[in-house]
Amino acid sequence: MSTKNMNLTDLADHYGSDKGSTKHRYTELYHMLFHPYRPRKINFLEMGLLIGGPEHGVDKDRKTEDLPSIRMWLDYFPKARIHGLDVSDFSWFEHERFSFHRCDMDDRAEIAAAMDGIEGGLDIVVDDASHASHHQQNAFLEIFPKLRPGGLYVIEDLRWQPETYEQPGITKTAALFRSFVDDRKFSHSDPAIAEAFNALVPDMSACIVVPALYQKKRKDQVAVIHKR
Repeated sequence: MSTKNMNLTDLADHYGSDKGSTKHRYTELYHMLFHPYRPRKINFLEMGLLIGGPEHGVDKDRKTEDLPSIRMWLDYFPKARIHGLDVSDFSWFEHERFSFHRCDMDDRAEIAAAMDGIEGGLDIVVDDASHASHHQQNAFLEIFPKLRPGGLYVIEDLRWQPETYEQPGITKTAALFRSFVDDRKFSHSDPAIAEAFNALVPDMSACIVVPALYQKKRKDQVAVIHKR
């Protein structure tokens, strides 16, 4: 079956990604946002490459056997360099346009080191990693500055945080970005984190926070930030 001209939702369903019609339906939004990039030679980064990692109580050194969304992105962006970042090992996957970076998002220094291994900046970033609030926030503070002008940064699964990782009392990432949408200023329980996020505001041209399944009565699920 040829996947050359499939839209993103069909590709997600083809490869068994939960981003498609069977669960989250993220690809409906992504196809609208990402389609202009499809024929371009972009740098694309996805964090979190396979469900069932340490956020679900599974050892980070688990056996990994598939990369559904990476296969999807490689087909969707035929000229892109696709980068994957995860705490588990996916170095076995080989493709001429794919690079793997192993990283623990508890440590901002590790995230920064991983970014040093990506040349030329990034055009699109999708954070589908552990969904722990401090991991999402660590990643944004380190990676958003690496986006090229006009780039898009996406954070998924805002409404769920894993008990195995979530820090007590931390401002949830959904609330953090909702504070910016509502007040044009980030509010956080940690003043230092609030200051770090607010320092990035001049580089942000837009931010939207989308509810689950696009239903306004549902909880916030996805944030999309556009860089100036």
